[in-house]
Order: sequence, then C-alpha cells, then structure tokens
Amino acid sequence: MSISPKTLDTIADLVRAKAKAQAFSGVVQLQQGDNTLWQGDFGYANRAWHVPNTVDTRFRTASIGKMFTAVAVLQLIDEGHLSLETRLSDCLPLAETTIPPATTIFHLLTMTSGVADWFEETDEWEAQWAELRRTTPLYLLRQNRDYLSLFSQKPPAGPPGVYRYSNASYILLGLVLEQITGLTYAEVIRQRVFAAANMTASGFWGLDEVVEGVAEGYIPQRDASDTIIGWQRNVYETTPDAAADGGVVSTVSDLVRFIKTLQQGQLLSPSLTQAMLTPQVLTDTGRFRGYGWYYGYGNAFLLNDQHQIVRYGHTGEEAGVSCRLYHYPALSLDVIILGNQSDCAGSVGWAIHDALVNEA
Repeated sequence: MSISPKTLDTIADLVRAKAKAQAFSGVVQLQQGDNTLWQGDFGYANRAWHVPNTVDTRFRTASIGKMFTAVAVLQLIDEGHLSLETRLSDCLPLAETTIPPATTIFHLLTMTSGVADWFEETDEWEAQWAELRRTTPLYLLRQNRDYLSLFSQKPPAGPPGVYRYSNASYILLGLVLEQITGLTYAEVIRQRVFAAANMTASGFWGLDEVVEGVAEGYIPQRDASDTIIGWQRNVYETTPDAAADGGVVSTVSDLVRFIKTLQQGQLLSPSLTQAMLTPQVLTDTGRFRGYGWYYGYGNAFLLNDQHQIVRYGHTGEEAGVSCRLYHYPALSLDVIILGNQSDCAGSVGWAIHDALVNEA
C-alpha cells in the first residue's frame, strides 16, 4: 500500500512542529522497501557547539538492542546449542543466587521469568533511580556481569509465566551468549548481527568515548512552569556502555538494514524468523489506544480487534536517549525514530502512527 503525499506532508509538519517546540531532537526516517519516503534531521548532536544532527548521525538506541540479543539467542537455538525450554541453570552457575532454577530461555526472551530486575521501573522511578545512582556508581556498569549484584540476590518479582518488563532477563541472556560462544557480548553481536546485516555504522561505544558522528544525549532542565531553561548532558545519568538489555549506537540506515535482513530470513531459519515476528505473550489487558499489546522474542506488537498485527518493533528510553524502531506489515513500512533528548520519540511515534492509521 502506498502512502499518499498528503500523509507524508502531514507527518513532516508534525515532526517539524515538535522539533520547533524543543520537543524532539534527532532523526526520523520512513522506509518502504527500497524507497525512503521521508527523512528529516532536527536539533543538535552537540548543543555546545551547535553541531546539527544529520541522517548519518549515530545515536544510542537503548532497549532497541534487545532485538539484537534476541536474534543472537535464537541463532544459538538454530545451531542446536540451546532450545526455548533450556533452563538457565543449565547454562549459568546460579546456586548462590535467588534466580529461580526453573527459569527457561523462553521465559527470559518473553520477559515472563519473574526474575527481579536490576532496576524496577515503578511510578516513583525518578526518586529510585536517583537513589541507585547515589549508591551504585554507574561508571562501574560496563559488562553484563557487572549488573548481577543488583538483582541476583533479590527475591523473585513474580511467578514464571507472567509478563513483567525485565532488563535483567536480557542481561542474563547476554551472559548465556557469552558462556556458550566464549566471546564478549559485543563481539557476539558484531559477528552475528551487525556483519550479517551490513550494519557498518553501528557499534558499542561508551558515553565517555570520543567517536566521530555520535550524538550526545541531553536532558531538558525545566522551571516551575515546565519551560525548558537549559540542558544537561546524560553522562552521569545513565550507564556508560551497552549491555544485552540495550545501549548499542546505530543509525537510521543501519536499523532499516537490520529489520529488512531479519524479515528476509537472512539472520534466522524460516521457523525462527516467523517465531520472532509472532506475538508470544499478552502484556496488557487494558487495550491502551484500543490495541492488544503483546511481547515476543525481543519484539513488541500491537494487534487490532481482528487479531492482526498493526505494528511491531521496539522502543528505547533512557536519560538523553529516546528511540523507536517500528514496522507496519500492512503498509510494508519501517518507521525509525532516533532521538538524543529524553522522552522525545514517543509523541513523535504516536503522531506518525495516527497519521498512517487515519490514511488506512
């Protein structure tokens, strides 16, 4: 299905308006097959020197990286090293932890493990995050193993089989990848995902590294009336390096290559490609915005009343980072939003979504 010029103009106007109101800084691309329908770059990669974002700018992508972790784990299943029913206790030494020994790879991929998270995102998350930063120097969280002490001794957050968003589940999957391959998590993803998808601009650079073309992350500072009065860099507000739960640095073009390579069956066998593009567990019974919300293997889904997939992909949020990777099957359309400003991609994503749905 083609997207009308009127809808593309509407989308462009919506994104420009948000950028003008300082509600978005980053890059947006709409891709249909080999055709780039629209792309726009807004704001600054470096605010101090007024270096603009461009369509080639590299952005930290936060939890979009969970898709890469899921692909690498499913590849090991394809190769016979694992199965979805494999117990975590058969892969990692868990005797001195409170992690339930019956936890399986399926539980971890679908976030139904019940494992306590290394940071629980509650309604009071800002105060809790400030406390975590006060007691745990974030600069020490460099590898997947560095996170274990933050959750491995906590009691389970719930019983296995019930969905609960879980970064710790993906940290554990990263440790499984390292244990089986003998490589670092970063090297696993470079070899098995980036190389296979020709993602030449993507990498695992830390916030404290100087890398050409990488956008800095910014947090708006507001006064009592919620007006932005300044900006703060995110170097003290989030973890410095990517882990298996997210943080890879990438570009809009590389993410388009990734989703296409996945869909075309070049990363996984036909059966596991289909499995990764299929909803697995219900995440919300409330039908927010009228949709059924599901999670799969590193992949989130919106379903309509006819149980058809309207959209799949992943979000990414952390201080100074706000991203979306979405695919609309009925439109054969990819929507990539990479932002280097806190909480800016969500409203852009919904504005684009509504424009697309209204046309359909």
